[in-house]
Amino acid sequence: MKQHNYFTYIVTNHKKIVLYTGVTNNLEQRIAEHYINRGDDNTFAGKYHCYYLIFFERYQYIDQAIAREKQIKGWTRKKKETLINEENPQWRALNEDIMEWPPLDPSLRSG
Repeated sequence: MKQHNYFTYIVTNHKKIVLYTGVTNNLEQRIAEHYINRGDDNTFAGKYHCYYLIFFERYQYIDQAIAREKQIKGWTRKKKETLINEENPQWRALNEDIMEWPPLDPSLRSG
């Protein structure tokens, strides 16, 4: 049986002021998209330059990941900070732990 991976994640900006919570089935690709879209005012994460991964959880089923995303989004900033601090007390960017960083813009790839 195929193992499915879905992720609920939190990214922040350089000054760690803004928190963005999302869900994806491909964490590396999604973080790369946030990075490539930095500065894009058409997206929340892009507008606030949120591409530093500081927290993530893996789920086998998409409905679990979506439920967790909704739960976290409903929390206060303080409760989100507590969650992050439990797993990543330094709020260290985890980008390099999960992928090649920084990601190469797809438009620059040869092939």
